[in-house]
Amino acid sequence: MEPTGATGQSRVSWLPRSPAARLAVPMALVALLLGIDEAGGPQLRIGGLMVAVPALAAAFLWPRAVMVLVLFTLACIVLAAQNNDQIGTESFYVVLATVVLIGAGAVAAARIRQRRERQLAQVRWVAAVIQQVVLRPLPARLGPLSLASMYLAAQEEAAIGGDLYGVAALDDGAARLIVGDVQGKGLGAVEVAGLLLGAFRRASRRRVPLGELPRCLDADLRSDLSDLAGAASPAPGREATAGSAVAAPDRGPTALEGFVTAVMVEVPAGGSPLRLVNCGHPPPLLLRRGSVLALGPATPGLPLGLGDLGPDPEATSSHDLEVGDIVLLYTDGVIETRDASGAFYPLALRLPELAADSLEDLLFAVRADLERHAATRLGDDVAMVAFQRMV
Repeated sequence: MEPTGATGQSRVSWLPRSPAARLAVPMALVALLLGIDEAGGPQLRIGGLMVAVPALAAAFLWPRAVMVLVLFTLACIVLAAQNNDQIGTESFYVVLATVVLIGAGAVAAARIRQRRERQLAQVRWVAAVIQQVVLRPLPARLGPLSLASMYLAAQEEAAIGGDLYGVAALDDGAARLIVGDVQGKGLGAVEVAGLLLGAFRRASRRRVPLGELPRCLDADLRSDLSDLAGAASPAPGREATAGSAVAAPDRGPTALEGFVTAVMVEVPAGGSPLRLVNCGHPPPLLLRRGSVLALGPATPGLPLGLGDLGPDPEATSSHDLEVGDIVLLYTDGVIETRDASGAFYPLALRLPELAADSLEDLLFAVRADLERHAATRLGDDVAMVAFQRMV
């Protein structure tokens, strides 16, 4: 689930990584078939099986290596025909033509595979860059807190989805965090995540109080969604077609249809309690001396982007945070992961057993336990942020 470098290297795990060693495997197979053919005499003719080797090797060899293998196979075919007194016969020329045709197809297939691998590597590289831009790496220390984060994209070929997290340092030394989940998938969800994180940082720099932050972000988000919907609509009198320059990309959420569940936490620099506001998001979990407590109001407020459908979000809730306490913020991709029987992942029950020496180790332990629980692969993106009060 992590982006890979733009090497275009094939992913056949049972083969050696060295190109020369990879070429040696099918060449050894062809040589083995030649030996069996010679040992069997005229009664056992399996030289024709050599033809299949270059075709199979196109799945993991470079085009030039496939070409070398084709030439090697041709030489072995000639040797086998000589041993079986077939040179000059019609079947001999048919076999040679077959090797040439299949070899040419194998080289072409290897070239196409190589090009697609490079394109995929480029896409993954771009996704990694987007991840660095949208989800900036969290500092190891912010105000009174130490921090760690982890992001897992459900789509294997992506490095980022609609989940988000961010932090901001306030001028009085307090630390403010947000973890959220955008409705929808794809680049549209990534775009909305970037817009919300930008609005969160701007509001924090303006020192918007935590209780007013949901209303502020909700207004900004609905305005941004309306702008996205306007940009996606063709100009009056012009219809966008799939091949036209005015055709809009598939952005995912549109005006008044997109929303973001989020939880926002503020930890003062002194010994004051932690304060948080929850907008339709799973509650944070407080880990203290082997016990787990869910933090937040009994009824969360509406998700961001839907503020016009109900009253103002609930007021902030306060919770004691002692030195050494760990708080885990996460998205619903964690608790909605099912096992083979359909049971959800019991994060609150599992968390005390996964306690580790560091926040990073804790997140990796949750990840490993979550992947063991999953029936197949993760069905949704996962974002986790853990923080611990140090002073």
